Amino acid sequence: MAELITSHANALPKLIRSLRQHKGRSESGLFLVEGVHHVGEAIQAGWQIETLVYAPELLTSEFGLSQVEELSSKGMHCVALSGSLFADLAGKDNPQGILAIIRQRAQTLKDIRVANFNLGAACLSPQDPGNVGTILRTLDAIGGEALFLLDGGVELFHPSVVRASMGALFWKPVVRTSFNEFVDWARGNEFRLVGSSAHGSTDYRAYRRGGQKTILLLGSEQKGLSADQMAACDVVLSMPMMGRGSSLNLAVAAGILLYALMGYRQPDPLSRSR
Repeated sequence: MAELITSHANALPKLIRSLRQHKGRSESGLFLVEGVHHVGEAIQAGWQIETLVYAPELLTSEFGLSQVEELSSKGMHCVALSGSLFADLAGKDNPQGILAIIRQRAQTLKDIRVANFNLGAACLSPQDPGNVGTILRTLDAIGGEALFLLDGGVELFHPSVVRASMGALFWKPVVRTSFNEFVDWARGNEFRLVGSSAHGSTDYRAYRRGGQKTILLLGSEQKGLSADQMAACDVVLSMPMMGRGSSLNLAVAAGILLYALMGYRQPDPLSRSR
């Protein structure tokens, strides 16, 4: 049985606390994943787990306990914490008693498989980590291929991105690059770029993309797409606003548009309805 750590002075709790901050994640190349489902997805997707941390008195999930047992038997570094210490270090109330310290991954445009690419999304300087995670989750739901984060914005391994993605982060490639490099790559690989803006000339309900490989381009929460960015798109879609609001939340708009763009495909009869 693993030694039980009870003190905040131990090196492991200090590392976990540091990974709650951008500086700690940036300097170490590590990040935290918390909860039975999220840790399970990271394991199944084959991400490099440096340390699996659990609290025997909090971890009641049979699946979670089996993860600890299996990884421990394979030589994984598994460490037990007291329930009170784990709760102090957890990122949310009522923790499930399991978290993983995982090695970050960096992907580039060259890593994207373009041959069978169908539909993806690109965000310009997104500022809300919850939006980025939710867009990733939506991409997973529609069977999309990749997310592109352009010209900076939120950190990919921010805890809110990880949590909101509901595990999609571990399965969908995410590329950070500049807008200009992205456009050059998209043009060189014959992608159709579909923008979204209140100033778009085409109602999203009237647009039919056919089977061409497509990337939805979304502006930042505050600024949207600039005139130059809209000019780089093949078409710019608009969404009707019937009430007093002038815009939708970025992740909500992305979800509506991604499902609309997916619409030409016949649904897979074996896919799960959610």
